[in-house]
Amino acid sequence: MKARRDVYQAIADPTRRAIINMIAAQPHNVNSIAEKFDMTRQAISLHVKILTDCGLLTIKQRGRDRFCEARLDQLSEVSAFVDQYRQHWESKLDALETYIEKLKKEKYGK
Repeated sequence: MKARRDVYQAIADPTRRAIINMIAAQPHNVNSIAEKFDMTRQAISLHVKILTDCGLLTIKQRGRDRFCEARLDQLSEVSAFVDQYRQHWESKLDALETYIEKLKKEKYGK
């Protein structure tokens, strides 16, 4: 049975976030990605597989090399999720600012 993977699982790991940042700038082959990390190539391959399963990268064969290319449109789901909480906290901070201004007016009469 194949594990269901989503974009949140992909970005939960700092190594995968670093890989995403690396390939967002330009495609890299798996070996060049592995060289940037202090872990085995097999471990990097597992991270790349998870990112592929989540739809955040694709692998294209070029000769003997496998190149990873970013597909970052999936991150819009995370952005939408975070935005709903950003709006919540912005409204709370706006209310706090209004309350502080009210207290200032009461204390200093301005």
